[in-house]
Amino acid sequence: MRIGLVGYGHGGRFFHAPLISSLPAATFVGVVTRAAERRQLLAAEHPGVPAFDSIGQLVEAGVDVLVISTPLKGRPALVLDAIEHEVAVVSDKPFAADAQQAQTLITMAERQGVQLSVYQNRRWDSDFLTVRKLIETGALGQVTRFESRIERYSPQSVNNGSGGGFLRDLGSHLVDQALLLFGPVTRVYAELDYLEKGQPFDNGFFMSLTHANGVISHLGGSCLQNTPGPRFRVTGTQGCYSVDGLDGQEASTLAGLTPKSEGDRWGVEEHRRWGWFEQGEVRERVPSERGCWNQFYLQLQTALQSGGPLPVDARDALATTRVLDAARLSFERHQVVALSPFESHGIKSE
Repeated sequence: MRIGLVGYGHGGRFFHAPLISSLPAATFVGVVTRAAERRQLLAAEHPGVPAFDSIGQLVEAGVDVLVISTPLKGRPALVLDAIEHEVAVVSDKPFAADAQQAQTLITMAERQGVQLSVYQNRRWDSDFLTVRKLIETGALGQVTRFESRIERYSPQSVNNGSGGGFLRDLGSHLVDQALLLFGPVTRVYAELDYLEKGQPFDNGFFMSLTHANGVISHLGGSCLQNTPGPRFRVTGTQGCYSVDGLDGQEASTLAGLTPKSEGDRWGVEEHRRWGWFEQGEVRERVPSERGCWNQFYLQLQTALQSGGPLPVDARDALATTRVLDAARLSFERHQVVALSPFESHGIKSE
């Protein structure tokens, strides 16, 4: 499989290029980036991978799929450009600024017969895979409350509009995970945090989602939290699972490591980072599943070569975007927003 990357900023450099370059039986064809500094970084970090000025030039070099990893504001136009070149497309998240824009991208891909996927890499986080296993095996009993948050202290991220604000950016991960676990949402309530009145982008959020099956999801994110809460706390009739910290794959890529360089060590969490199962006075460690962001590209490879399902269906991202739209509306109106199950039906518990 021949893969081209559009954008070599933070996302393209750390969340895509290390995985693409590690993929067996694949060629990292090149990167569309015009900035001289980023071209120098590309040459140093991926020797022999050329830089291109445009999607058209990269397509002419021969690609099976284009990965679009650029700031949200201009990304949909680049996704449409790639679709018009009739090659498969992976869009970074958040998928779109709103549901109408997301639907337009999906409609155009379907008209052109182009396969379109969305990069929701945190479906393959170690801690999330552990949560899925505990739920699927019935270890927690019937889940009643799902709490999920990504909080950190990063003042430099305030007013960073590359992802459209924290609700759109981090929220797309958290909503995607909640829908994957518990299915459609019928009610949304949200609060957004701004450092100053009139600031264009939020720096934190809280969402309460009521799923059609009765589970309540509390989701939150912040870049100004000095004391982060648990990454997950999942409450069921037979016990509770909680885990602190963030999956280690992000730190690994930022440190220059890749699935190829680390081999069997990639995605493995040391025991001190494992979560806890608690029920009454019982408290015991739960070994973490191995994280595997590279599974996204492995599944993409299988889908394009053998006709299997895409790793993330674009309609899943549409369902997530509708929930995020409802969250923003809830904040603006100071009220709970109702959704029909159809509006967030794209993701089902597996």
